[in-house]
This record gives sequence, structure tokens and C-alpha cells, in this order.
Amino acid sequence: MIIEKLMSKPIVTVEMDDTLKVVKHIFERAKFHHLLVVEKDVLYGVISDRDLLKAISPHIGTPNETPHDTVTLNKRVHQIMTRKPITLPPQADVYAAISIFNLHSISCIPIVDDKRKPIGIVTWRDILRVIEENHNKKTLKK
Repeated sequence: MIIEKLMSKPIVTVEMDDTLKVVKHIFERAKFHHLLVVEKDVLYGVISDRDLLKAISPHIGTPNETPHDTVTLNKRVHQIMTRKPITLPPQADVYAAISIFNLHSISCIPIVDDKRKPIGIVTWRDILRVIEENHNKKTLKK
């Protein structure tokens, strides 16, 4: 199976100079865990919800929040993003993605065209979902 058939799209992106306040706002309203960082439609990095949680004060949104805690939301995306993420083209085989997940400590793979424009994203959960769906189809045929 090719990656294009199981990748998530459309993607949500942020720019390198966006603040972590913007990133936090997106993650609070979304059901995904990764944002792709682009400039002029070219992929430069990835931010996960875990990256965000490590970068901001744990007191944000609590009664213990101080002005100093709030300042952490003014950091910029380029300060915490993972640079030069491992990518795949949409024609790649799912086993290439599985190999990347097994070799590297990453939780998503951006899918890019030949100009490094992101067109989708694949997580290990996407692959597990497809495996489960295929298993269920085989079970129903029996």
C-alpha cells in the first residue's frame, strides 16, 4: 500500500515566527498531535504537542500562573521545532514508513512533494489503524 492512501490530509501548518500561543490555541481545538512548520509552502520543521508542553510553563491556565509563565507563550515556533524532519513522498510504500518509525524516535512523517511542499502526514497510529481495518476485513470474510 502506498502512503498517499493512508496519510492524513488536509494538513495544518504554522510559520516559523508564529508564537507558541498560536500553537497552543490550535492544539487545544484539534484532534491531532503534530503541526508542520512551513515558509513559502516549503517544509522546515515539525512541532508536536509534547514539544509545546516542554516549552511552556506548566502553570499556564492554572491559579498559580504568573506573568513570567505567560511570557513562555511568546516564544517562536522556530525556537522549539524539530528541524529537517524525515519525510517521504506520497508514492512511498507503507513499509518505508514502518522502517522509519522503527529506526528513529519520531511519531510522524510529513509527506511532501518533489519541492518539499507538505501534502499530508502519517503517524504510527495511521498505520496501526490500516492494519486493524485489513485484519477486520479478513476476519469478516471467514
